[in-house]
Amino acid sequence: MSERPQPSDPVDAIIDQWAAVRPDLDTKAMEVFGRIFRLSRTMGDRMEKAYAPYGISRGEFDVLATLRRAGEPHTLSPRQLSATLMLTTGGMTGRLDKLERAGLLRRSPDPHDRRGLQVTLTEKGLQLIDEAVGAGLAAQTEALSTLDTEQADRLADLLRELLAGTPESR
Repeated sequence: MSERPQPSDPVDAIIDQWAAVRPDLDTKAMEVFGRIFRLSRTMGDRMEKAYAPYGISRGEFDVLATLRRAGEPHTLSPRQLSATLMLTTGGMTGRLDKLERAGLLRRSPDPHDRRGLQVTLTEKGLQLIDEAVGAGLAAQTEALSTLDTEQADRLADLLRELLAGTPESR
């Protein structure tokens, strides 16, 4: 693998500014997390654009995708959804209301718990999420195309390691 000069980015400018006014600071963490934050914001915007043709937001995608990943019969309780998506019950209720009005999921009584509900993907929701996940992956793959396979694998491994070392993320 040949070393190529790294392109300069806005984070480099920030690091250079700190070096000029506070040369005593070790800004390595700022270099890493500044880029992670910027990349997250940029990719969040790209994902919103990828899901917009399907009439859903990223948050609504997350609900539908969580139900899809649950496997047949694509049913979870609102509590399970909230825990998986790290949302309050109020935040979850708003998403479920919108998705139910759109006919993408339905809520029904839980046959095993009189007080509980089940949330299930409808056929329309299943079809939509299968199409939307492809659009989202295409946007992510396009962004990742600046790296070769080895670089992408190494980045995934490094990020996994960093995430595992951050207890709040588990």
